Amino acid sequence: MADIKLDAVEKQFAGIPALHAISATIQDGEFVALLGPSGCGKSTLLRLLAGFEAPTSGALSIGAQEMANAATGHAVPPEARNIGFVFQSYALWPHMSVRRNVSFALEVRGLSKSEQSRQTEAALQATGLVAFADRMPADLSGGQRQRVALARCLVSDPQAVLLDEPLANLDVALRASMQEVFLDFHHRTGATMVYVTHDQAEAMAMADRIAVMHEGRIVQFDTPEALYSRPCNRFVAGFVGEGTVLPISDFTPGKGQGAARLLGTQISVQTSADRPNQLCLRPEDITITETGDLRAAVTRSTYLGGRYRLMLRTPKGAELMAESRVRYPEGSQLGLSIGSPWAFCED
Repeated sequence: MADIKLDAVEKQFAGIPALHAISATIQDGEFVALLGPSGCGKSTLLRLLAGFEAPTSGALSIGAQEMANAATGHAVPPEARNIGFVFQSYALWPHMSVRRNVSFALEVRGLSKSEQSRQTEAALQATGLVAFADRMPADLSGGQRQRVALARCLVSDPQAVLLDEPLANLDVALRASMQEVFLDFHHRTGATMVYVTHDQAEAMAMADRIAVMHEGRIVQFDTPEALYSRPCNRFVAGFVGEGTVLPISDFTPGKGQGAARLLGTQISVQTSADRPNQLCLRPEDITITETGDLRAAVTRSTYLGGRYRLMLRTPKGAELMAESRVRYPEGSQLGLSIGSPWAFCED
């Protein structure tokens, strides 16, 4: 296993930048998600790690070995990087059985028949595929095919595993069960894993850390908890989790916190900025109470199973989101109190 280091990596296609000076370190054995909307550069970054693309500038290494350096022209080919890659389309050989799909990489390496058999059976056992070993890919479900792709990674004992939106083609229930398969795979192997997704719930459920990408840049690289509770800017606050970003004024600083005015009401805020001017207001920051200083009307009530999501509008026209175990009819006037949400500074 190995850590992954990116040093000012850039990538351009026909002179148009897809990645801008990406510098980051992924620790040995870490599960990292690359999260962002379509076109943000996350799949391009994954392809650079795999060796399918070469950086326009910058360098990257895996463990002690430099894999690519644009300045020197050095590039290790994909087949020599000892990296497993799990594609969204599974990329299984349709004419080979499950067992042969898994063992083929060992055949190419020239391992003995007995060693091929031993390692293949271990990989099939680890991914719950022993009973399906003689089936063809066409006879498998989407989740079973994804397990075959994982087994193919596992059998090669890779130093890193790259996954490009591997659950995008699966239904909601199967995606949830496959998340457990990926986590079990990670715990069992200790492999460094880099997982591309545009689904923030998926990333937060599995990753140790998440690199949130926007327009070819990593805008925040942090734990799921930190991204949710302490976003660095408006984009991260809006993309990770639910809630609202609102402007604040008249900030009075304190140690790691302060007081600010929100919609005409004085509230306490948490912050690391000297002069924050924006507030990330999550549903759990809002308490419905008749003694609250802030008033709002219910514009929509959506049942989520055991609770309701309330869309609210203040007299000044600000849109808020709260949650309640009580269903309030549209038009209901509610009193709100605000906890101590996170404030940040944005130009």
